[in-house]
Amino acid sequence: MKQFWAFVKIEFFHIFRDRRTMLILLGMPVLQIMLFGFAITTEINHSRVAVLDPSKDAATTRITERIEGNRFFSVVRELVSASEVETVFRRDEADIVVAFTPQFDENLRTGEAGVQLVVDATDPNTGNVTAGYMQGIIGQALQDGQEGNLTVQTHLLFNPQMKSAYNFVPGVMGLILMLICAMMTAISIVREKETGTMEVLLVSPIRPIFIILAKAVPYLLLSCVNLVTILLLSVYVLHVPVAGSLWVVGLLSLLLITVALSLGLLISCVVGNQVAAMLVSGMGLMMPVMLLSGMIFPVESMPLVLQWISDIIPARWYIQAVRKVMIEGLGFGAVWREVLVLSGMAMLLVALSLKKFKVRLE
Repeated sequence: MKQFWAFVKIEFFHIFRDRRTMLILLGMPVLQIMLFGFAITTEINHSRVAVLDPSKDAATTRITERIEGNRFFSVVRELVSASEVETVFRRDEADIVVAFTPQFDENLRTGEAGVQLVVDATDPNTGNVTAGYMQGIIGQALQDGQEGNLTVQTHLLFNPQMKSAYNFVPGVMGLILMLICAMMTAISIVREKETGTMEVLLVSPIRPIFIILAKAVPYLLLSCVNLVTILLLSVYVLHVPVAGSLWVVGLLSLLLITVALSLGLLISCVVGNQVAAMLVSGMGLMMPVMLLSGMIFPVESMPLVLQWISDIIPARWYIQAVRKVMIEGLGFGAVWREVLVLSGMAMLLVALSLKKFKVRLE
């Protein structure tokens, strides 16, 4: 029995001396519970509200103040006419519009007053929750004021059928392109090291940047084939429309592919073997992309720290832009910021890959 406990003691010493093992055993559970606990939420926070109030009477003012005072909503715009309603959505300036009927206070007593809630239903779940919260706030405000009867109508913009595929397909596209492209190139340079062919590449007159680009080009072409396949399945099997320009969707996808391939090459330059490359590019990227990119849960509902972290995840910008183009039908002018961010990420990752590429074997 003494020998048994001696071996247990030795194993503890081995674990305590290995920082990576300690990090996995004690650090990973803390990271996962914090990430899952804060990122996975069906609540909405700071949802942007635009108000169309032609009468501006006591009842509408009270309802607007109640909306503004609620922690779930922030009134960001006051609209002048009904023609502005769709414009604020296409410019991504609001998540819900509250439109009161004219002479609201007078008609409230006769039961002729009404409120129309126009909701961005690109994400059906978030749209439903947002509309439900807003109806509760309006109802509570009128109940406190002992007002009359009110009719509340909800209009779902961009996705009136409430199809979940409209929300998930852009997210799944981002996930597939990000993971597959990164994993394909992550093992490329490491494989050369393990098979012993890296020496041939290093003694050739080809500059390191051309070696890196030569590794990426075949995977780039194969990824374009994947992209065409994904788009065809999305449109003809899942019946998700491309309401905007197909060329803009292609440009955004090509940028994400370039970013993912560059990230895979960087991983390949840093890690020492193919197993580590696959683990880092596969398992290391899957959870952040799924939880923090806005694929499943709205980024706006996450704590500020997680929103900052999501800013460095390329798939977040891709999914956000593709939803605008495919579902909302917006053009290049609505996604120029996402294009710039993805372009900057691609150039940065290529530069880092070139810097980390070792021209001498260790």
